[in-house]
Amino acid sequence: MIEPYRARALAAVPHGFLGRRGGVSTGILAGLNVGLGSSDDRAAIVENRRRAVGAVLPGASLVTVHQVHSAEAVIATGPFAEDARPHADALVTDRPGLLLGILTADCVPVLLADVQAGVVGAAHAGWKGALGGVTDATVAAMEKLGAQRDRIAAAIGPCIARTSYEVDDTFAARFEQADPANERFFTPGRSGHQQFDIEAYVLSRLAMAGIRTVEALGLDTYADPEAFFSFRRATHRGEPDYGREISLIGLPA
Repeated sequence: MIEPYRARALAAVPHGFLGRRGGVSTGILAGLNVGLGSSDDRAAIVENRRRAVGAVLPGASLVTVHQVHSAEAVIATGPFAEDARPHADALVTDRPGLLLGILTADCVPVLLADVQAGVVGAAHAGWKGALGGVTDATVAAMEKLGAQRDRIAAAIGPCIARTSYEVDDTFAARFEQADPANERFFTPGRSGHQQFDIEAYVLSRLAMAGIRTVEALGLDTYADPEAFFSFRRATHRGEPDYGREISLIGLPA
């Protein structure tokens, strides 16, 4: 059974952060794997996506992009053909009946909504996209459809937590060069390494963009293999592939 994680901040719109429970995939990808880029059986992925849509907004059309760890956001007016999905990491819409989907496996999923304007958005914030401003681009795209940033509510779903996210000093230096204040998102680790709080960083970027209502669920994908897929955990285990979970938001038809 699929039990989406939901945010109080987005209670007025259909949405859900889905984990790995409730799907039909087997083996190391067991559960609700929705990643077309995985080696999973195609029929299983299609069925998992169908179940995901049904758990959040039954009858809606799923819309996804070809994620490339960018800061690009696109406006969706309908589903994209699979071989014509734009290379982007966020999408927004004001069209009822569309369900925006973002895939993650440690990166930060962000769902956003301006209920009054009838505009929703979804962003995939890996470290590159987060640093490049993918959340800023998402908010700007929502504004093009009539949203106002002081009315936008946002929620951050399951992602890798500080205690599980070890990076080297060179990685941390990238963020500190962009803004010395980013030092606060890193804590010392073993020699030459630090622990990065990407959830807090994305939350901060949303706040700096003028988003007044932001909720972080505080769920660590790496630490809970029963509930979530994790690229880093799969890598540490020497597994040849990893599953992807999906976060969804839409407007009822």
